[in-house]
Amino acid sequence: MTVGGIIVAGGRTSYSRPADGSHGWRPTSAHTAAVTVGILLLATSVLAGRADIALIGIPGLLAATWAHSSRPTTPLRADLHEPAGPTTPGELTATLQLAAGPGEGADVVHLRITAPGHRTTHLTLAARPQDHAQEQAQAQGRDVPLRLSSVRTGPQQTFTVDLRGSRHGTWEEEPTLVRAATRLVLPGAAPLGRLPLPRRLRGLTGPHSARRLGDGTELRDIHPFTPGDRLRRIDWRTTARRSPELDTLYVRRTYSTAEATAVLVVDSRDEVGPDVRTWRGYGIIRVDEPTSLDLARHAAASVATALVEAGDRVGLEDLARRRRPLPPSAGRRHLRRLVHGLALAHPKDPASAHRVRPPQLPADAIVYLFTTLLDDDPLHLVRTWRTAGHPVVVIDTLPDVHPVIESHLVIAWQIGRLEREDRIAALNVEGIPVVRWAGSAREQAAVRFEALAHAARRHIPGRTP
Repeated sequence: MTVGGIIVAGGRTSYSRPADGSHGWRPTSAHTAAVTVGILLLATSVLAGRADIALIGIPGLLAATWAHSSRPTTPLRADLHEPAGPTTPGELTATLQLAAGPGEGADVVHLRITAPGHRTTHLTLAARPQDHAQEQAQAQGRDVPLRLSSVRTGPQQTFTVDLRGSRHGTWEEEPTLVRAATRLVLPGAAPLGRLPLPRRLRGLTGPHSARRLGDGTELRDIHPFTPGDRLRRIDWRTTARRSPELDTLYVRRTYSTAEATAVLVVDSRDEVGPDVRTWRGYGIIRVDEPTSLDLARHAAASVATALVEAGDRVGLEDLARRRRPLPPSAGRRHLRRLVHGLALAHPKDPASAHRVRPPQLPADAIVYLFTTLLDDDPLHLVRTWRTAGHPVVVIDTLPDVHPVIESHLVIAWQIGRLEREDRIAALNVEGIPVVRWAGSAREQAAVRFEALAHAARRHIPGRTP
């Protein structure tokens, strides 16, 4: 899986009976046919006066009588267990536990397993394990492992199982439904190097060297001792060279350390896939193709991981959700909150998607905007933040679009593509970097970030790259 990450939501979902309470065992069509054919053959033998015809129908009636006397009484139960911890990226797993119960119950189970974006699977298997010597295993039933692959992240609908138990082919249960709970797939993170940082750092300590004087490791200059300087900062070798009589003491002055503040802004107002035909909301997006929001989650998780591991503070804003933004903070626990918040990002009602005001940002924070640039709203936000003095890096999360065949969609996509290219060109003219995060360009994103970080460090006054 190139985009997806870890499965964290899990639990247990029990099966549900029909809402009308009509659950129970009923004869199959084979049982009804045996009784009907047997009675017809007996009636024909009496009317025709032929005993040989009656001998043909008697076995069917005897089989139906025996089946009626052995009518099952124990219902089939099914539980769907899902893992509650991390699992393999890109795979959703679950275990369907079938319990036939003691006594006369189902011996064969018919399953129909469905999942969004996957083909329906039909399966017929024994309700109990084949090893009948294990009585405890017979009482517990058997486990059926389920697995599906997907590169999608966020809330995902997984397994829906329709099942029906039967006994001896003559009795069958009413169909029951087992539906798995919605799973939350956390996005993974790609390794990144240095990232662009704001020009002004905040705090009294941190992993970076600020431009102001203070305690740190990066040398600024050598200066004569003044009141307030610490004695441990005295450079005795320089003092001995410049002032042999020790008339003047010289101290080593360093840059103070500080931390950077970054805010991740995810444009989750829409979610589009590589197929333009699905942009109207009528088609189904394939599970093996990441959408724009999947790419945004993956890119934001990668940037957040790199910044938090470097000791910086990171916050999260969602353009589609105006409540409860994550304020900037640091630490591994906060990183888990960020990844969880990214997984919950999804489009809202289009009527309420327009924001009158841009999200409020902390002072001296750098903004990472993850958007598809399909409309002009991201440009207005970027220009507003730049006017307020915030450096902005735009991450383009539009997937590589498949070739369009329909004539009306060709014209619409050409217009949309040209408008999008104009917006990217306008950002480049204004000095706002745009980093592509889709297809083969994603592999060059780390190099692009490294170049931006080097360029930003080179233009800081008094600093060398």
